[in-house]
Amino acid sequence: MKLKKLLADKKAVIVKKWFHALADTYHPETSRLLKGKASRFANPVGSAFATELERLYDCFLAEDEPEAVHTCLDRIIRIRAIQDFFPSQAVAFLFQLKTLIREELGGVVEREQLYHDLSQVESELDRMALAAFDIYMARREKVHELREKELRLNSFPPLEAGRPGAQGRKRRPAEIEDEPESQT
Repeated sequence: MKLKKLLADKKAVIVKKWFHALADTYHPETSRLLKGKASRFANPVGSAFATELERLYDCFLAEDEPEAVHTCLDRIIRIRAIQDFFPSQAVAFLFQLKTLIREELGGVVEREQLYHDLSQVESELDRMALAAFDIYMARREKVHELREKELRLNSFPPLEAGRPGAQGRKRRPAEIEDEPESQT
């Protein structure tokens, strides 16, 4: 596919713009931090996004196996799933790639009549977005399960020994003496 070759040639430009578009979905201060140092220690989230977007772009161009695409998507979506995004916002970065592709290669597509290739590329991105949505929902379910479990554990702490009504609590000697004798 000729369009994929053109996309490979424009990889650096498109991936950089894609990363900036993803970072811009955050609060301006957070966006600035994400776009800062690419160190995985100084900026782990920004570094993870930059690395995984590039890998995802490579998988997309190479038409890799769905498992490879799923792994890259998962590494991005797992971060966004624990943040305050609506599902549509969490996966919107994939639709932003469509816009970036049209901006970068729109003139070439028109000149060389690559509309069929563009349609195929956009269909692949739509499939990736659907997979990302599934991943997002699975990750959100996991987050809710963990929150529910923690809530249950914190709401009903084990009864302490010595608390009235606690099973197995030690009784004071005065309580033992006050009990009526059992009749046998």
